[in-house]
Amino acid sequence: MSQTYKPKNKKRKTTHGFLVRMRKSSGKNVILRRLRKGRKKLSV
Repeated sequence: MSQTYKPKNKKRKTTHGFLVRMRKSSGKNVILRRLRKGRKKLSV
């Protein structure tokens, strides 16, 4: 059996990046929620 997590920076950015999050209203909500919570990192 192979590993399920094979990290790739490009994939990470294109799936969880800030610009991707800002594209949809649901993604914007994620960012806002994290801002309100006081997270140091809002996205990847």
